[in-house]
Amino acid sequence: MSNHPQAIAGIHELNQEIDQVQPIFWVGIGCKRGTSWELMDWAIEQVFRENQLFESAIAGIATIDTKASEIGLVELCHLRNLPLKTFSAEILRSVYVPNPSTVTNHKVGTASVAEAAAILAASQLTSLTVFPSTNIEELRVKFLVPKAIFQLQGQPGAVTLAVTQTFSSQQLSKNS
Repeated sequence: MSNHPQAIAGIHELNQEIDQVQPIFWVGIGCKRGTSWELMDWAIEQVFRENQLFESAIAGIATIDTKASEIGLVELCHLRNLPLKTFSAEILRSVYVPNPSTVTNHKVGTASVAEAAAILAASQLTSLTVFPSTNIEELRVKFLVPKAIFQLQGQPGAVTLAVTQTFSSQQLSKNS
């Protein structure tokens, strides 16, 4: 490798850029009780690899407030050094999502946890200011990955993930 100093310099610059990626992605998570942090971590790795996204750009994890003390979720956030934002079922219920679930609605009182939580976290809304008629673009949020459900043989539970991206005011003006 010492024969290619320009290649090494280029790799070094790329690594610096990756380390300086702005945290712009919010990962919404819904999970069954007892889901391991390893399964959640594996699911994130799969989604980010398949969609060619940098995991270093994850701003945080978002979910329903009843999962705030879920051991696997708390461990995941601790190990990845990410904040955990939680929202009540009432607030999550107010968000229009592309893939609502009647099963989830029956179990936790909202038709979406992963997608709705990711949208709210990325939009930085914390109150019932979102209504079903609100367009996602008006919230300065881009849906990158709609919900996907993951299970692994030998790992307890299941996890549902969705990924959103926050827009800066510069990004918004470029897209206008």
